[in-house]
Amino acid sequence: MGTIITGTGSYIPELIKSNAQFLSNEFYAGNNDPLTDNNEVIIRKFKDITGIEERRYLSQDLSSSDAAAIAGRKAIDAAKIDPESIDQIIVAHNFGNLAHGSNQSDMLPSVASKVKNLLGIDNPDCIAYDIIFGCPGWVQGMIQADVFIKAGVAKRCLVIGSETLSRIIDPHDRDSMIYSDGAGACIIEKSDDTDIGILSHASQTFTSVESNYIYFGESNKLDSNGTAKFLKMHGRKIYEFALNKVPDAMKTALDRSGIPIEKVKKILIHQANEKMDEAIIKRFYRLFKTSVPEGIMPMSINKLGNSSVATVPTLLDLILNQNLQNHKIEEGDAIILASVGAGMNINAIVYQF
Repeated sequence: MGTIITGTGSYIPELIKSNAQFLSNEFYAGNNDPLTDNNEVIIRKFKDITGIEERRYLSQDLSSSDAAAIAGRKAIDAAKIDPESIDQIIVAHNFGNLAHGSNQSDMLPSVASKVKNLLGIDNPDCIAYDIIFGCPGWVQGMIQADVFIKAGVAKRCLVIGSETLSRIIDPHDRDSMIYSDGAGACIIEKSDDTDIGILSHASQTFTSVESNYIYFGESNKLDSNGTAKFLKMHGRKIYEFALNKVPDAMKTALDRSGIPIEKVKKILIHQANEKMDEAIIKRFYRLFKTSVPEGIMPMSINKLGNSSVATVPTLLDLILNQNLQNHKIEEGDAIILASVGAGMNINAIVYQF
């Protein structure tokens, strides 16, 4: 049997925060010393590297589970299914529900259980659970759903990625400008056609020295936030890791699919950093001794920022609904979904429409 996507949905928060709104921030280095460049220079360099002009933040009255439920409802409506027929709800995130103004995580009950409640699904045979896998969490949730369906355990799954990183960032760390909020979802179902849908996938976890590349740490400004902890990362190490590992995972998935590189029409990669993503794609095509096709890599990071587990499903939903300029996916197209993040984890899926 095969597994196909029958509906997608996303929630892009309405609150826009532009780069200019960081001009008044006090930025410090990891050693607690103030950065020597003024904020205009810091922000200009940030834009040149990441490609980010603005990002979206969730409104104060909403949580990650709310955003997930909104995206999930859109996917259910797009698939034209009865939500009571869903066998599994898989929600990928990293920090659970975070209330505005507090970085205290709430994961009891699971975010997936909260989403099932918000969707009004009564069926007790609809199993709801979370997956914590860093930024590649949604892609891993898709892989998990694919395996369950092909094993005969489920016929229909709702896979969601939702995150509110704006509530876990250190305002004194320039890396805080990378992160954003959002949610993306899809319905994945059993199909009798094995020539379409998820054809193959690959995943890896590296923890020898890589497990601390993304971590929880104190504010860059000494004694500014007491005992509070924030999302931190070693950017250069992550860049080098992603460049060396992600192309190989993508190649492994593509080799397993039997699809030639020439037939890949789009690569939807985690929206982490524009320069990094461009370098990964160049390295990937170099493995096949061919040049990068024009328009192969859609990007949304310039306007939406890095919303972790939500970037890939949101990007997919935007394209399928023709809401991303100059990009479309048509019947017969093969695409690659790929991600990298805390763990350190990497994964990739080859999908045939």
